[in-house]
Amino acid sequence: MLLIRKMWLTAALLVCVSVQAQESAKVRLGTLAPRGTSWHKSLLEMGEKWRAAQGPGSAFIVYTDGSQGGEADMVRRMRVGQLNAALLSVVGLSEIDDSASVLQKMPMVFRSWDELDFLREKLRPRLEQRFFDKGFVVLFWGDAGWVRFFSKEAALHPADYRRMKVFTWAGDNPQVDIMKALGYQPVVLEISDILPGLQTGMINMVPSTPFYALVGQFYGHAPYMLDMNWVPIVGAVVITRKAWEGMTPAAQKALREAADVAGTQLRAISRRENEEAVEAMKKRGLKVQPITPEIEAEWRAMAERAYPLIRGKMVPAELFDEVQQLLQEYRAGQARVPR
Repeated sequence: MLLIRKMWLTAALLVCVSVQAQESAKVRLGTLAPRGTSWHKSLLEMGEKWRAAQGPGSAFIVYTDGSQGGEADMVRRMRVGQLNAALLSVVGLSEIDDSASVLQKMPMVFRSWDELDFLREKLRPRLEQRFFDKGFVVLFWGDAGWVRFFSKEAALHPADYRRMKVFTWAGDNPQVDIMKALGYQPVVLEISDILPGLQTGMINMVPSTPFYALVGQFYGHAPYMLDMNWVPIVGAVVITRKAWEGMTPAAQKALREAADVAGTQLRAISRRENEEAVEAMKKRGLKVQPITPEIEAEWRAMAERAYPLIRGKMVPAELFDEVQQLLQEYRAGQARVPR
């Protein structure tokens, strides 16, 4: 009788271990990216390579279109185990660690993709260590284009936008405070509320990448685009350390390799798609407003007035200072390169 009881206990233990192993082999990833976009397809391809290495019983599920809530919601879901991973912009990444803000929340600091790429790779080991210490593994970094200003009315100067109601990303409270301090009218909404907000008049200006303005179809209600690169939209795919450590070594290796490929491909694709999006919208009535050097100088002066408010509040002070120094050195080096 005792032997039979031991056999039943052993069998039950094996079943529990099997169930736990199957559970750890499921990756549930949330994203705001729309279904069918390049981002969605690349995530699926990355997941398939991981699944093949992880083996039978594994699954890689991608929840698109913000179905898991906003980015702050997805971070909370990862912390309680409802999600294992997410594709997040700096807004969501800052919910984990504010160091990521250095790549996006400094308007007009970056003047080219080359500068952003240089800074990202320079700071990457330190940023990823900070995320690891908070319980997350960064799989790859990406970007989704330069933010441009889309408005219902024509506008060129910083003062022109002060009379407008400006979409501001929910969860980015410091941004709201800074905009108010500079005399602007932020309206806090989730991304899914942009189009209804434009339709109802709740907002009449949206800072957005061209690609998202096209996909979201809100350029029809905000048909004027200021042709100025404000900030890059930067993001990353992160996975919880618990999910990462539950994978086989072979699966970790496969996921790392697939993520490296996905990150490189998506950065190139996103940059190209944003230029193509501008041309597509122009054919459908978008009015691109070019800026003169004098107007650009106005915007740069306004951005620089915001830097004391950003430093230490939105971006860690030591990283803010380091980026400024690194960019000066980078530009000086580029100036010495023979043309």
